[in-house]
Amino acid sequence: MNHNDRVCIFVDGGNFYHLALRKLNLTELDFNFDKFAEFLVNGRKTIEQGKRYYIGTVMEKEGDLKSKEAMSKQTTLFSELKNNNWEIKTSKLKKRNEEITIDSRVADYENLLKLGIRKIRYERLREKGIDVKIATDLIVGAVDDKYDIAIVVSSDTDIVPAIDWVRNRKKKTVEYVGFSIPDKIDDKKSTKPSFGLIDKTDIQRILVVSDLKPFIKETLFSSGK
Repeated sequence: MNHNDRVCIFVDGGNFYHLALRKLNLTELDFNFDKFAEFLVNGRKTIEQGKRYYIGTVMEKEGDLKSKEAMSKQTTLFSELKNNNWEIKTSKLKKRNEEITIDSRVADYENLLKLGIRKIRYERLREKGIDVKIATDLIVGAVDDKYDIAIVVSSDTDIVPAIDWVRNRKKKTVEYVGFSIPDKIDDKKSTKPSFGLIDKTDIQRILVVSDLKPFIKETLFSSGK
């Protein structure tokens, strides 16, 4: 390891929440992102504006207490990150109508079918453009020679073309940080690392539950969470 290497961290916030924090029954406010960044950098030099957090912004709906609470928590998170010199890159959450077909993959599907329920339609919020923002920053940073090593905390394979470009054209090193976290209820929902990112990066670090525990805020342990 060369301690003179210039490092930039790219954290896909939504991806990290769903693949890691949610599996541990945590929110973003329960996690110490700054200590996590120190762990990833491991004594190397973090460039100016080299801690980047990408996330879809929560919008408050009038009369919706849940959305108000979510927006308040995200505002608190943003304040914490900014106080520790994180660059926050946001995109809007877009509504998307999705549909589930009732079959053997659905719990209690037989009773649902007996009731005449064949499909369930619901509205879901999706992040739009986060992968584009990460890919753009990877490429621009490489072109401007801002970093030597990019640490990517995301299992979104949409950024693979950008990773290929910065590695092959600009000879930058890319480290992939993925997760392997079992789902105690349904093994099919367990978090597993992305083989697409493993195959397309120079260094791979697959973190398990014990690797993440040091970054859970101490107040949670004292409260028994």
